Amino acid sequence: MDMVQQYFDTVDKAIYRNGMSRLGTSVSVVTTMWGGKRFGFTASAVCSVSDSPATLLVCLNRASSSFPAFDAAPHFCVNTLMPGQEEISDIFGGKIPAQDRFAHGHWQEGRTGVPVLANASVSFECELTNMVDEATHRVLFGRVIDIRENPEPGTLLYYMRQYLYA
Repeated sequence: MDMVQQYFDTVDKAIYRNGMSRLGTSVSVVTTMWGGKRFGFTASAVCSVSDSPATLLVCLNRASSSFPAFDAAPHFCVNTLMPGQEEISDIFGGKIPAQDRFAHGHWQEGRTGVPVLANASVSFECELTNMVDEATHRVLFGRVIDIRENPEPGTLLYYMRQYLYA
């Protein structure tokens, strides 16, 4: 094995995470409904795929307590948070048990029955169209079927392991 290949095979996990912390991103809570119960997790790995048709992707750790629900549910919602909603991000990031998370924030039912955060910056309700497993995560692809925008401008961002506002 040559030196270049060896380097790429042994990138240190901590160094990688530190580098990734420099990629500022919006903070979202991704939600679904499965078996009559609501599930959700905080995500920073959300990205537009296409506008024809409107499609986005979300990355979910397969070790997440919410994974079985997202593995089975046909719909999900990406709720991008507003400044001041850091507590919701922390809660859905695993600070409290999954069954207690929806007691925080004002949640409504979306077109497909998934939980939609009433005062999110923007919410994208999606139909699951594809899933791909890569390393520790599953990439969920969703065709956007409804969008709700907050009339107030603002988005909660995460950069260098801290919250910022835009």
